[in-house]
This record gives sequence, C-alpha cells and structure tokens, in this order.
Amino acid sequence: MTGINTTQPTKKRLGDVLIERGYISQDQLSIALQQQKKLGKPLGEMLLDLGFITEDAMREAVSETVGYESVDISAAIADAVALELIPKSVALKHTLFPVSFNSEKGSLLIATANPDDIVARDAIAALLARAGSQSGQRIRPLWHITPRAEVLAAIDRFYDRELSIEGILLELESGELDLIALTQAGASYSHPIVRLVDAVLADAVSRGASDIHLEPEEHFLRIRYRIDGVLREIRSFTKANWTAMLVRLKILASMNIAETRAPQDGRISLTLFGRQIDFRAASQPTIHGENFVFRILDRKLSVVPLDNLGLPDFQLSLLKLMLERPDGILLVTGPTGSGKTTTLYSVLNHLNDVGVNIMTLEDPVEYPLPMIRQTSVAVAQKLDFSSGIRSLMRQDPDIIFVGEIRDQETAEMAVRSAMTGHQVFSSLHTNSAIRSVPRLMDLGVKPSILSGNIIGIIAQRLVRKLCQKCKEIHTPNDQERRVLGLQPNDERTIFKAIGCPACGNRGYKGRLAIMEILRFDTGLDELVARSASIQEMTDYAISRGFVPIVEDGIRCVLNGLSTLEEVGRVVDLTERLKG
Repeated sequence: MTGINTTQPTKKRLGDVLIERGYISQDQLSIALQQQKKLGKPLGEMLLDLGFITEDAMREAVSETVGYESVDISAAIADAVALELIPKSVALKHTLFPVSFNSEKGSLLIATANPDDIVARDAIAALLARAGSQSGQRIRPLWHITPRAEVLAAIDRFYDRELSIEGILLELESGELDLIALTQAGASYSHPIVRLVDAVLADAVSRGASDIHLEPEEHFLRIRYRIDGVLREIRSFTKANWTAMLVRLKILASMNIAETRAPQDGRISLTLFGRQIDFRAASQPTIHGENFVFRILDRKLSVVPLDNLGLPDFQLSLLKLMLERPDGILLVTGPTGSGKTTTLYSVLNHLNDVGVNIMTLEDPVEYPLPMIRQTSVAVAQKLDFSSGIRSLMRQDPDIIFVGEIRDQETAEMAVRSAMTGHQVFSSLHTNSAIRSVPRLMDLGVKPSILSGNIIGIIAQRLVRKLCQKCKEIHTPNDQERRVLGLQPNDERTIFKAIGCPACGNRGYKGRLAIMEILRFDTGLDELVARSASIQEMTDYAISRGFVPIVEDGIRCVLNGLSTLEEVGRVVDLTERLKG
C-alpha cells in the first residue's frame, strides 16, 4: 500500500543519533546519563533540562530512532480540508490528527503517536479510498510521529469549530465580543476572533503570499497580500472586528496590547500545512488606527539548496567556483524584496559543515540554520553591524555573514575581515554589480583595500514566472524584436500572460531570479585599484564573459519563462532601443 512502511524501521539509540547529528558531544551524553541515574528521568528529558539540546532537535532525533519523520502540532493551525477527510470519531479512536492536505500531490499528512498501528492504517486507507473515489483524486497518507498529548490537544482544539472565514464572520455578527476573555493568556481556540486571525494567516500562506497587510480605513479594514512581489486586495472586513483582531495579533507577536501610539515589532511561529512558518510582525499607528504588516518567513521554501535556485548551468558553475576561494568578500546587491537573503542563505547552507565555524550578524535573524551561530543586531544592547563584526572576530570564525553594509565603519570592517583570511558575505543596495565598487568607495573604503579582496558581486531581481497552464504564443513586433536582439531572419516567438483559475487570473504564478554574476580576477582588481570608470570596468568584464542582468532577463523571455513587460518592470530595457 502506498505511503505505508512494509518493513519495521530500524531502531537506533537516542544518544547515538544525537551524537551522529552533531547535536551533542560524547561528554554531554555521559553527563546526561549520570544525571539520569540519579534522578530517574528519561534521557531526552534530561538533555533538555541540562540545556544540551533544543526541543526541535530532540523531536527530529526521536523521530529517527523510531524511523518516522516528526511534526510539531503544538502551535498548528487547522486545515479545514484535512479535517473533513478524517471524522472526529476516527481521530479519537485511533489517536491521530489530520494536519494538512496537499491537493497538488494528493497527500494527507497525519500525526500520530503510534505510526505502526496496523488497525489505524487500515481504517485510514479505507476512508481515503472512499474520499478519493468521490473526488477523482487518489489520496495517500503521510504518517508522522507526534506525542500523544499533542494529538489529543489538537483534536480537542480543532474539531467541531467553524474554520472558514465566511462562517466565522457570520458567527461574529450574531454575538458580542468578549475582549476581556481574548486578552487572557492562552485564550481558547473556540473564540471566533482567534479562529478568524488563524484563518487569515493560513489563507495567506496557502496563496503563496510573502506579506500580509491589514490596513484600517475610516469605515472598514482592507486586507492585501503580496503575491509574487505584487500587492493584491483580497477582501475587506467591517472595522468593528479590528480592535479585537489587533489584540489577538499583539498577543501572538508578544507585543504590548496597551501601546497604541508607538510602532512595535514582534514575531510569531506557527505550524501550518505540516511545517513551521514564522511571521515577522510590525504595527504602525495611522490616522485610522494601527496598521499591521506580516512578513511570512517559510524556512522550507526560502532556505533551498544552491542547485535549486534555478540558475542556468554557466551561472551555477561560476558561483561555485567563486565559493572555492578561501578568503575575500562576496556581495549580493539589489533592491528590497529582490531575494538577496534567499541567495545568501543558500550560499551559507551550501558551505555549512562541521569543519567550519560560520557566524552571522542579521537585522533580524530570519531563518535559524543548524550549526550556524546567528546573532541579531540590537540598538538597545548597543550592538550594531560594525561593533558586531569586532565581536565576531573574537569567536574564531571561518565564514562571516553581515546582513547589510550600510555605513563606512561596517564596510571597512567587512573588507578588513576578508583581508585577514575569512570568507565574508553581505548585501548592499546598488542597481548593478559593477556599481557596487564606486558605492563602496563612496562609503569610504579605499580602492587599494578593495583591490584583491573582492571574490565577486551578484546583482539580482525577481521576476514573475508565466503561468504554464494559460500562457499563449506571441509574435514580437518590431520594437520588441529590437529589445530582444532578434535578427531579421530569426522567427522565434515569445509568450504573453493571459490568466486562468490556476494563477488567480493574473497570468503569472511563482517567481524566478534573474542575475548578473561578476567574478573578480587580477585584471579587474587592477582597474579597481586605479579607480577606473564604470564603463571601463563594464567593457573589461564583458570581454571576459560577464553577462549583464538585462541579458539574463532576455534569456528568460526567449525561453518562455517570463514576459518582456515583466522583465521591464524590474530592469531598464530602454538602452536596447537606442541606435
């Protein structure tokens, strides 16, 4: 039967798994075993009490000892479709909980304390077979291990509750809000405002949004999602519910619910669709009330292997070649929202190994990475990027990641760290790779220091991908042919965006990065040392195979991945019309 282990998983000892994964040392295991003999506690609990391991790491290790993946549902948000597939009576009888349903893959993630329960597996297989025959889609179960207490708590929280946004709004219209109950720590999931907030967050994640904007107007609340880099108005609520929603949001984000006149920042961590998703929250007072914006941080989607960034082979090979250099600084440039953090995290993940010490300074830390020592800069603790680099240098690092170079002191400290035998990675706000050199000089870094210490510079933008289900062939006109650089006898066609239900009638679905990767060699270092002009450096780089970001964008258009209109939205194509 698909999705079911036909052989008994090989059991491993918990201590051995933790040491193999690098979570604890042999010394720490010995200490925990000694304390376990004295106190009689389970080994896992003892390691947690001693602070040798985090709960997330322990959960993963326990899942490996029994041969199944684990899932944390203690902070989960319900998936209404998943709950419909498994009745409450079945969930209680077999102590399991349907966490999420993936419609594209036809898979149902199920959490249980006993994934080897054959009776439960047979009951679920029969249920899903009936549901699949009705929907015309084959549904397979994905069994994950979860503590029994978490399963029972989830069943109690989520079953027999109205979960649709429309149903919750109707429920709110028929009753009075109990704000006092809502402000109590651990407010019950049965409160309609609690379910409404969770439903909005789940809806945004399911639509692939990167940001949620909750914007109060004079008489209503507007909700917009940023999807594929563009804001879309999703719906509007009556303003009567906004005060209660704001209280709930502030409680989740650990903000001060009594403070309404000053901006606040916070963070929420929830389990959605079977995976942990973080939300970076920010409130801002406006004339119509407090504006609330979430940045959605999905670790699974954002920390991707280098090979999965979607780079063409020549760019991927060039980037890997640059990363082989043992010292120097590598910069990623581009405007806000251009995917710089994703690229840098992918690079760090590629280099992450037990043999190197990677230290980061970020504002703030967006995605926790195993084995990497990550620090958030904090004005309150008088820790900024420049002073933080000095501190990191005393931690014996091999690789240093500085979130952003903003001023002269940070720039100088980052470059000097590269001079002393470290790999340094950072981001910078410039329009192109080559323009980063004069930008660093403007910040006060001398050309003689820059020369020989730059590994390379990546400039990137994100463009929306054409929906593969509805895109249509388009024959370019004369002006478009000039922009594309097509010869008179070149009859190639391109595609245009149309729109269909699969892409929300936008014509685009998903995004991809277009890049220019500038690798520094001896010749380019000499040009930097004598402060050569941008044009001189550009001509030299192109003669050595450098591909400007505009050309990379044109490549995507000719390959049917995007449109000229979309590429022209993020890079300047007007230069190609001259002459």
